[in-house]
This record gives sequence, C-alpha cells and structure tokens, in this order.
Amino acid sequence: MTQQRIRSGRQARQAERVGRPVAIGRPYIHRNIPTYDILSEENLLRIEAAADRILAETGIEFRDDPAALDHWRRAGAEVEGVRVRFPPGLLREVLRSAPAEFTQHSRNPANSVRIGGRNVVFSPAYGSPFVMDLDRGRRFGTLEDFRAFIKLAQASPNFHHSGGTICEPTDIPVNKRHLDMVMAHIELSDRPFMGSVTAEERSEDSIEMARILFGAEFTDRNCVILGNVNVNSPLVWDGTMTRSLRAYARANQAAVVVPFILGGAMGPVTNAGAIAQSLAETMAGCALTQLERPGAPVIFGNFLSSMSLRSGSPTFGTPEPAIGSMVIGQLARRLGLPLRCSGNFTTSKLPDAQAMTEGTMSMLAAIHCGANFILHAAGFLDGLLSMSYEKFMLDDDLCGALHSYLDGVQIDDNQLAVDAFAEVGPGNHFFGCSHTMANYQTAFWDSGLADNEPFEKWEAAGGLDAATRANRAWKKRLAEYEAPPLDAGIRDGLRDYIARAKEGVPDAWY
Repeated sequence: MTQQRIRSGRQARQAERVGRPVAIGRPYIHRNIPTYDILSEENLLRIEAAADRILAETGIEFRDDPAALDHWRRAGAEVEGVRVRFPPGLLREVLRSAPAEFTQHSRNPANSVRIGGRNVVFSPAYGSPFVMDLDRGRRFGTLEDFRAFIKLAQASPNFHHSGGTICEPTDIPVNKRHLDMVMAHIELSDRPFMGSVTAEERSEDSIEMARILFGAEFTDRNCVILGNVNVNSPLVWDGTMTRSLRAYARANQAAVVVPFILGGAMGPVTNAGAIAQSLAETMAGCALTQLERPGAPVIFGNFLSSMSLRSGSPTFGTPEPAIGSMVIGQLARRLGLPLRCSGNFTTSKLPDAQAMTEGTMSMLAAIHCGANFILHAAGFLDGLLSMSYEKFMLDDDLCGALHSYLDGVQIDDNQLAVDAFAEVGPGNHFFGCSHTMANYQTAFWDSGLADNEPFEKWEAAGGLDAATRANRAWKKRLAEYEAPPLDAGIRDGLRDYIARAKEGVPDAWY
C-alpha cells in the first residue's frame, strides 16, 4: 500500500465523519481505564466530616417550598423556619435507596444510555443566552440556533445525548419556550434528552411530553428524561429548583443535582473547603429526591470553578477546579451515586488556543475523575455565556478522540502483532505487511478537523486555521442533516399538547 493511498483513505473517512447526516456510533462509552483517585482514605474522611459539620451546625436553607420542609421534618432533620440542620449520617441513610446505575431510554432503543458504573455519556453544553459563529458574531440565541445545535449533535457519532437548553431561544416567550425546546429534541434527535426546570409547571410539561412519546406506564417505570437543577450556593435551595427536583423524582425521572461554586464568591477560595461545601449541598438535594420517591434515579452533580480575584470575573478551565473534580469523583463513588462532573469549560471569547487549552484541561478532569454524565461536552465559550458553532465542532472532534482514550489498551494476539515482526524483519517498514492491511482502517483515531498534511500542501489549500475549518464543517453537517423518523401519531399528539398548553396564556418575557 502506498502512502498516498493511506492518506486518501484517511481523508475520505474524515470527510465522511464531518458530514455524515445520520450518526453511527456507540450509544455510550464503557470506560476501560481506571479512575484517578488522588486522596487517601484519611483525607476523604476529613472532607466528609467537614461536610457533616456544615450540615449539622450551619445547615441549609430551603426557601419557598413547604413540602420540602415537611419531608425533612419527617426524616428527622431539625427544621427552624426555612433553615434545615441534618444530624450526621442522616443524608447518607436516605441516599441508600438511590440507584447506583440506571438507564435513560431513548425513543430509538439503540441509543438508550446507561448512566453510572463504568459508563460515560457525552452531552452538549447547556444554558447559554448567546450564540456565536465566525460569520455573524455574538448574538442572542434563537429557536433556529437551538434546533441547529440539536442537528449538529444528532449527526455526530461522538455524542450520546441530545442535551437540554443548548442555548436559550430568546425569540420565544420565557413561559412557552420549554415546549418548543422539548419538541425540538424529540423531533430532531432520537437520543435521550433533558427537560425544563425553570418552574414546576414547566417541569411537569416536559415530563408530560415524555409520557406522550414513551407512554405513561413505561415512563412511570423507566427514566426517559433528565432535569438539571442548581443549588443557590452557598447553602440555599430555592423553591423553584426544589419544586422542579421533586416533580422529576415524583415521576421517577432523574434530577441532576448541581451546586455552582465560584471559589471566593459562592464558596471558599480553598479547594478543600469548596469540595466540602459541594458535598453538603449536593447530598441534600439528592436526598430530597429520595424523600419524594424512594428509588428515583438521581445524578450527583458538580460544578467547581475559580475566579479572578483581581477582577472578580469567573474563570473556567483552571487547574484547581480540575484537580478538585478528582476528589468529587471519589466522594460520589463512596456514596454509590452516578456522577456528573466538569466539561469543556473556558472563558475564552473565541474558538482559539485558550478555549481548547482550558477546555481540554477540564474535560480530561471529567474523564479521569470518573464522571458518568458529562453535560458541557461541546460548544461552551465565553464562560458559558455563549454557545459557539465552531467551538462545538472542535469539541466534537475532541470527544471523538476521548472515545479512543477511554478504550485504553487492548491486549490480544492481534494487538501484540508478533507475527508482523516476523514478516517485516529488521530495518523494513510496516506499510504493506499483512497486519497493517488487516488493521489500518481501525488502528488509529482520525480527526475530522485536524490538518496533518505537509506545510506546503496546507498552504496551497488556503492555509486555513482550525476555527475556519470548523466553520466549514458545521455548515456542511447542517446542509446534509436528515431527521430521524418519528411516528406521525406521536408527533400530532405532541403538537396538540403544545397548542393547548399555549392557548390563552399571555406571553411572558422574563
């Protein structure tokens, strides 16, 4: 085999991956490398003891949700006004009913994901009010942008989950946009998805739409939708979040429970203190799901970040939160809960070297800490204020590489290739040997975006940088996208539900 033939085959496979209209890949990753456990048993116990002191002595406020306070009273916590203090060991006892691993089903059963254990699920970034690309710059997100990102994820073999609020569709009223977002996930993707959490009734709408898709009985027995809820760090759970959390748990659907701790603002500047705070806040939220419905699936979430103490601005993709994620992974495994941790974080304003350096640091932290559900796997830019089309494609490429990274090193007779040495002999090359011919198509991961050509060939082709190549790639992918089939009766039922939910309801824009 000539080097030119090898290059041509590689380029064809790259083009196929970038533009493939229907993704063909694994429904999720089963990790074949170990987690990276950095703290000793003694130090883990010290962090857990610090969290127990925070819970017992300072406590957590549960605001505007009397039902949550009633749950805590019955469970044996000390409730004074909206402040709840927890005897040591109470939350761990409550959490015993939570599953260590569960399946989130997809409308295409082949794409259902297993969350927990040694499984890893990649999902796009979540929550940006702005979107950006190299052509139109930074602007408020629209429903068209929202739908475009779902298409980009669906058409890639490197993602396993359609995500949730990939960007805010600000052209739709706040009180109605959740209906259009859930519908977009259902119509444009056949992967698992997330629903709304911005009000209890919006959570209920999201769950009801999932019931129309999967059937009420199946939905009551199985997880088919996730809801991502955030703590108001430090040490406050507001009623908007706990009511939504309880709505998902009540329906036997999974809440992803996530504190948002910026060191020096919503938590201590010291890593160990922030980790203890995160453990306390997250355990309380996870335990509340079990008081609402024992056995409901729940994901232990984490979002540690730092800040510039000179300017007060948040910073993402920095080393302290990355190494802190390793400890969070150990703590989550000790609780026996699935973990959502870290992602492709950056404060860069462009899809540039800073963006990929910071994103890779935080993404590798998620990989090594043992995260099962990685939410912000692609598109995160501008401190999560912006969802970038080009960054999405660059992150997509990184996610492809991480599939191979998580596979580890396979050991068998073919991989050891002893017979190939006998065939080639000393001083010769392996290009045309039998082993290479049998394995070359699958031997190495091929980037869909990287330029590996000689300098002269790259220059003659226009000297394009990675962001420009990513710009071309997302346009090609959207142009070739094909929606997965959806039963017409289900589609009509969903559209009817949305029409009835919107009818007669005044638009609200805040």
